[in-house]
Amino acid sequence: MKYLVLLCDGMADWPLAELDGKTPMECAKKPNIDKLAKDARVGLVKTVADGLKPGSDVANLSVLGYDPAECYTGRSPLEAGSIGIDMKDTDVSFRCNLVTLSDEENYEDKTILDYCADDISTAEAKVLVEYLAEKLNNDEFAYYSGVSYRHCLIWNNGTLDIGTLTPPHDITGKPIKEYIPTHPNTKKLYEMMVKSYDLLKDHPVNKERVAKGLRPANSIWLWGEGRRAQLEPFMTKYGKKASMISAVDLLKGIGKFSEMSVVDVDGATGYIDTNFEGKAKAAIDEFAKGQDFVYIHVEAPDECGHRGEIQNKIRAIELIDEKILGPVLAELEKYDDYKVLVCPDHPTPLEIKTHVSDAVPFFIYQKSVKNSGVEGFSEKTAKATGDFIEKGPSMMGEFLKG
Repeated sequence: MKYLVLLCDGMADWPLAELDGKTPMECAKKPNIDKLAKDARVGLVKTVADGLKPGSDVANLSVLGYDPAECYTGRSPLEAGSIGIDMKDTDVSFRCNLVTLSDEENYEDKTILDYCADDISTAEAKVLVEYLAEKLNNDEFAYYSGVSYRHCLIWNNGTLDIGTLTPPHDITGKPIKEYIPTHPNTKKLYEMMVKSYDLLKDHPVNKERVAKGLRPANSIWLWGEGRRAQLEPFMTKYGKKASMISAVDLLKGIGKFSEMSVVDVDGATGYIDTNFEGKAKAAIDEFAKGQDFVYIHVEAPDECGHRGEIQNKIRAIELIDEKILGPVLAELEKYDDYKVLVCPDHPTPLEIKTHVSDAVPFFIYQKSVKNSGVEGFSEKTAKATGDFIEKGPSMMGEFLKG
């Protein structure tokens, strides 16, 4: 038996007037997904429990069968592990976004124009983060470069008593005054955010980006704090040899801490320009190597949701169906039996450009078993079945049965 999970990050949405009351899932041409859904178990699953924040960290842990209420220590520690940072138990890590701020004189009067600085390239970002490290690293703080706009700050002997740090993708287009760190223990963190603007605004990388018509990565934004992560190995938990395929450090970190085989795919970006074909080939290769379970995470629908890009979100779903699921299904047919789980981790509604904790549609298909299924896989058809998994972490156990 082979097990494939296709996790379409942020794919679920709300009906849009621009789409005549439909969602991107309803509008997308996705023949492979819809074909499987016709013979699958289809329903809704609550991936984000009440009281938890609807982040990809919490939601993907839940889909993978790990209860965030028991094992979640923060988003950034998972990313830190992915990029090779060996955190001490006394360390606190932070997600460090490279963002674009407006140019008002006082830092607190600025607005977040873009949470990802026009999806800055990893190469450009590395130069900027290393420059910040040169200027700001000390015995207490250390910066590490990651992928695109996603980086890491480690606070040696830090504290989690810091109040609320807001994700920048939640406040794009808003003045930052109400969201800057104000807790007494965040004084040094805020000072570094202010200094980062002074250091980055005229950096040659940013001057070159502006000359090309791109937004500058002119400040850091700190959030997603947490302590060193620990997860039970997936093999110990489920008895399956598992692989993780993703462009983003968060999922790679989850894969690393759960002792999955973490696969790097050249050209995987986390956006709609990602190497879809490369992810499909990687999955096919992992199954051929003898892996029982492959988790393909695709970030593109989520990024399009955050940016409010309606047509790109529809297209991202279509590309996942055509360039990932289609080729992988063709290879899976070579095996005696296989199962496929398709779902988002959380919705990222285009209307509000951020995550919500609504239940998400899922389907579980097995080659040798025919279920009643639905005609087309969407939020609406999944809800109509009446099948509801209240505790998200329980879904993986049900998927891996048999």
